[in-house]
Amino acid sequence: MKMEFSGKTVLITGAAVGIGRATALRFAQKGAAVVLADIDEEKLAAAKEEVAAFTPEVLALTCDVSNAQQVDCTVKTALARFGKIDILVNNAALWRGDRLFIDTPIDLWQTFLNVNLMGTVYFSRSVLPQMIASRWGRIVNVASVAGVYGKPQMAAYSATKAAVIALTKALAKETAAYGVTVNSVSPGTVTDSGDPDPHASTPSSLCYMGRTGTDSENANLICFLAGEETAYLSGQNIQLDGCRKII
Repeated sequence: MKMEFSGKTVLITGAAVGIGRATALRFAQKGAAVVLADIDEEKLAAAKEEVAAFTPEVLALTCDVSNAQQVDCTVKTALARFGKIDILVNNAALWRGDRLFIDTPIDLWQTFLNVNLMGTVYFSRSVLPQMIASRWGRIVNVASVAGVYGKPQMAAYSATKAAVIALTKALAKETAAYGVTVNSVSPGTVTDSGDPDPHASTPSSLCYMGRTGTDSENANLICFLAGEETAYLSGQNIQLDGCRKII
């Protein structure tokens, strides 16, 4: 496999499972130094072992992305170890919350906002000064088709992911002159993150391809957006959804 990320350092949030884990593995396979951040210490340790099979340059840090101080500490620790963060993948998020809007308590709304939106804000703010100084950087935010179409009984999730997409577009305009690109990926239905196989898919009636997407397919797109070949691509939200049916 081409070592296209040799000499680059990537920090991935929500890296212990699902898309985050698959993305960490793919970057490691392509030569990057990898920083894994996640709130689940046990699963994070397991993911680190998997990534370490491809690179010795791996650091796992427990972090609650909704806590600005923890985020800053995570970034400082990563910078102390590797000297730079070239690529940030804001993947950590809450999504399970199948409740009608009128039945969703305010504190649950606040939790979704703190993790899905503010976690992305905190990490982006923390890494951007160094990226701007280096005049090179890639931020890839993991959004969702729910943020594009709106999903019933998931208003909080939909709203926060729509905010991530809007943040992506605005931030891309502010950083374009510094060699920093900012894009988002909006997965459709993905095989449950509890499945250890990143290539697993299952039948689905939600898209015209008739199956779910895989963690690995999302990881491939994230890596593409983080590479040298997409230096002229910024401020875009790319739907990876198997030609989604709007239902």
